[in-house]
This record gives sequence, structure tokens and C-alpha cells, in this order.
Amino acid sequence: MSAGGDTLARTAERHLREPWDELGLQGPPAFAYQRAGATFGIWIFIASEVLFFGALFLLYTAMRLEHAADFAAAARETNIVYGTLNTVLLLTSGLFAAIASQAAEREGLRRLTLWCLTITVLLGLAFMVVKGLEYHEDFEKNLVPGAHFALERPATQLFFGFYWLSTALHAVHLSIGIGLVLRLIWKEWRAPGFLFESPQVEVAMLYWGFVDMIWIFLYPMLYLDGRSG
Repeated sequence: MSAGGDTLARTAERHLREPWDELGLQGPPAFAYQRAGATFGIWIFIASEVLFFGALFLLYTAMRLEHAADFAAAARETNIVYGTLNTVLLLTSGLFAAIASQAAEREGLRRLTLWCLTITVLLGLAFMVVKGLEYHEDFEKNLVPGAHFALERPATQLFFGFYWLSTALHAVHLSIGIGLVLRLIWKEWRAPGFLFESPQVEVAMLYWGFVDMIWIFLYPMLYLDGRSG
């Protein structure tokens, strides 16, 4: 091949290669593009999820306006202790997630980053355990919509239909978040320094913050309604 052909091939390889095979693991210019691309991507994903949950909340609002008394009576049957405990657990996990995201930008804070990620996972798992206990209690009290539903007012089943659907969807999203954080911890132990060469911590923590935000809306809707009086 001629010298001109070699130059053309090298130029094509430099400009037409894949942007990145793995987030991180490249020099500063590539990392800047990766961070911008990854952050933009997660915000697009979060926006689509906000539209999904927004439609769900709009449906709840319409039903709540139509059956205010029944929804208030049904909400009083939820366990506010479990709901409040889970709110504290999730908001605290969000605090450690934010610390981990900031610490990951400084390579000297590797241990702090790992500890914060680990605590975030543990608090997320504690949330799931508490939610499991709450579900068990709901089953025992026959608060599952169906033939043997415990409450007499018809629209109370609509409330608990929303309760089961929304909390189950939230639990699925939280499980995904736990998996993402566990993956980050595992990759850092396999390849020390990974967290500081990749925007994945920031992306995962943005997702975790979204899961927190959804619960902040669910908590008053499911546990505080009907208890103000």
C-alpha cells in the first residue's frame, strides 16, 4: 500500500472507530465525550420514565377526585410506620448516593466512594425487606383487590389496585438500581480505579435519585391521605 493509502487508512481509523467499547478506560478528551453522552442518555431515559409515572399519577388524581372519601378511607388502612420507615431509608440512601457521586470525581477518595456505594445498596435492600413485611401484612389483612377484599366501599379496591401497581413498579426500578450499584462495586474491586475513569457512577446515581423522587410522590399519596383530620 502506498504512503498516501496508509495515511488515509490511519485517518479513517481515527475518525470512524466506535466512540467507546466501555465507558471510561480512555484519555481525557474521550472521557469528556463519554460523560456528556452518558449523562444525556440517562436524562433522556429519566424523562421517558417521568412521562410514564406522570400518567400513572394523573390516573390516580382523577380517581381520587371522583372517590375522595373512599380513597381517604383506604389510605388509612396502609401501614404508615412501614411507609415512613421506608421513606427514611430511601432518602438516606439518596444522601449516600450523592456523596458517592461527588467522591468518584476525586481519585484519592476511593474508599469513601466504595463505602457510600455499599451503604446505598444496604439501605436499598433494607427498603425491600420492609416492603416485603408490609406486603405480608397486606395479604393477611385481605387488602388485595379481589373477591375476598376486606373493605366494603367499592372504590377502595381502586385505591389498592393503584397501591399494588405503583409500589410494585417502584420496587422493580429500585431492584434495577441495586443491581447497577452492585455492578459498580464489583468492577471497582476487579479493576481498582475504574470508578474514577468512568462516568458510570454519576449515571447510576442519577437513576437512584429518580427512584427516590418517585417514592417522594408515592408516600403522601398512599400513606398520608385521610390522616390529616
